[in-house]
Amino acid sequence: MTVQSELWAAALAEGKKRLNKYGAKQAMIDGHTFHSQAEARFYQLLKYRAHLGEVTDVKLQEPFVVLGPKGQVVCTAVIDFVFWDNVEKRQRIVDVKGMQTPLSKLKYKVVEAFLGIKIEIEK
Repeated sequence: MTVQSELWAAALAEGKKRLNKYGAKQAMIDGHTFHSQAEARFYQLLKYRAHLGEVTDVKLQEPFVVLGPKGQVVCTAVIDFVFWDNVEKRQRIVDVKGMQTPLSKLKYKVVEAFLGIKIEIEK
């Protein structure tokens, strides 16, 4: 058993929620649960920009499904924020990541290769 799994086991035994692998703390704003404080801060920035009229059509946790040649699901990348940026005159697809994992890097590459969508990474 690793030190990390021992910590999780101890926390669960005490009735606490499981610790985040990378130390991120969840936040709740406007009834939305965000996986990290950084994600919550980005949401607050988008809310402010929306109030100023700089962004519109903000969507949270938007799934992008990649299909294979026979119609089978290859992967689904759930991206934190999709919105129209009125200042830059374009749609922006943004994922907030404190730590990029090999799996997230692979999903971004697959989405770009199969769907032609470039995902912006915010830290």
